[in-house]
Amino acid sequence: MSKELAVESAIEPSCGNVFEDIGFSRQEAVSLQLRSFLAFRLEEFMETEELTQRQAAAFFGVSQPRISNLVRGRIERFSLDTLVDMVTRAGLHVEILLRPRRTTAPRV
Repeated sequence: MSKELAVESAIEPSCGNVFEDIGFSRQEAVSLQLRSFLAFRLEEFMETEELTQRQAAAFFGVSQPRISNLVRGRIERFSLDTLVDMVTRAGLHVEILLRPRRTTAPRV
């Protein structure tokens, strides 16, 4: 067996949420995934608007250190409520879609 084949066999398929894949509980993984998505969109907004951290803080009504945490990916320091408020201030529409979780076994 070559080294290449040994590496391929060690790869496990993702469940669809990287946070769950690395060991977080399903509930925490979903929360982290949502917060990550919202934080990413906020960073895109700040880049598009060419806002400094100080300007972004004033715009979103938070402190500059909060923006620094956001930019550094410290999403665990933000609640979903806070991120939704910030995304709304950025003029983005938040929509939540709920659906049954996919199962690996087919329904009979």
